Amino acid sequence: MTTLRATLPSRRRGRTPARAALAALGLAASLVLSGCGLSTAGGYLPSGTPAGDVAGIDLEGAHVAVGSKNFNEGVVLGKITAILLRSAGADVEDLTNMPGSLSARQAQVAGVVDVEWDYTGTAWITYLGHTDPIPDAQAQWAAVRDEDAQQGLVWLPPAELDNTYTFSVRQDRAEELGLETLADIKDLPTQDQSFCVSAEFAARNDGFLPMLEAYGIERPTGSRLRQMDIGAVFAAVADGSCTFGEAYSTDGRIAALDLTTLQDPLGFFPKYNAAPIVREEVLAEHPENADLLAPVTARLDNATAARLNARVDVDGEEPTQVAWDWLREEGLITD
Repeated sequence: MTTLRATLPSRRRGRTPARAALAALGLAASLVLSGCGLSTAGGYLPSGTPAGDVAGIDLEGAHVAVGSKNFNEGVVLGKITAILLRSAGADVEDLTNMPGSLSARQAQVAGVVDVEWDYTGTAWITYLGHTDPIPDAQAQWAAVRDEDAQQGLVWLPPAELDNTYTFSVRQDRAEELGLETLADIKDLPTQDQSFCVSAEFAARNDGFLPMLEAYGIERPTGSRLRQMDIGAVFAAVADGSCTFGEAYSTDGRIAALDLTTLQDPLGFFPKYNAAPIVREEVLAEHPENADLLAPVTARLDNATAARLNARVDVDGEEPTQVAWDWLREEGLITD
């Protein structure tokens, strides 16, 4: 495995008057968002030379603030983007690893973050306030793209990667209880209907409580419902503390811990295709951003995401290292 070259951060370049004005707005927004823990990510951000499908793309003189949510897939996607932009000559501000979907969203709407990856289902249900998902992945993306244009945000074409929500259960327990789909849960004895979920998932419009209602599952009480960090959720399911745990379909821990996931026959959970989002002003000033990110999007599917996620979640590697290695393996950068 290639080891990262520790490259010193580049000197910040000058800004246009428009960028200076935006910076002032960003400062005000950051004071609000600081309560959510928004800050520059620590550590070195390596750079190489753009190659293959992105060879010759030059973003010298561009300043780009890259954000991400604070779960590992989001951080890896953010690091891939930040490394690739820096390799193309951009002055990159690394704001990856922001706590929660809403913090990341607010940062981009406020102009603090220029580029980040998000998921079509999250935008449609959580940000834009719709109740019913759109079953077709392309139609879901197009609807989000069109509505979010009013916020000055450009959704670039989505990846095949669909990191939808699911529920994990131990493989042996699934076989013992005859579990294949979410619809099977309601017929279980009450004591077997125990759940571990994150606080965010418990509160989402496309999350836990609406799912229970959709499938006619009684709301668990007492110790049958526990809220915890997503990493602890996997551990709790694996050791039998909870029968069911919130999971993402591309999470590498599912296979590593001998878990299985339940099918969603009602299609309750929306499509969560990942796509890069760029502020309209930034894309107009540097349209090369879209050309740089398109080859990344084209290479991302569920199997790829699960493999990269497992390197972080299971093997304990740093997201920056995983992102760097993947870009080199895909021929998008060279040393």
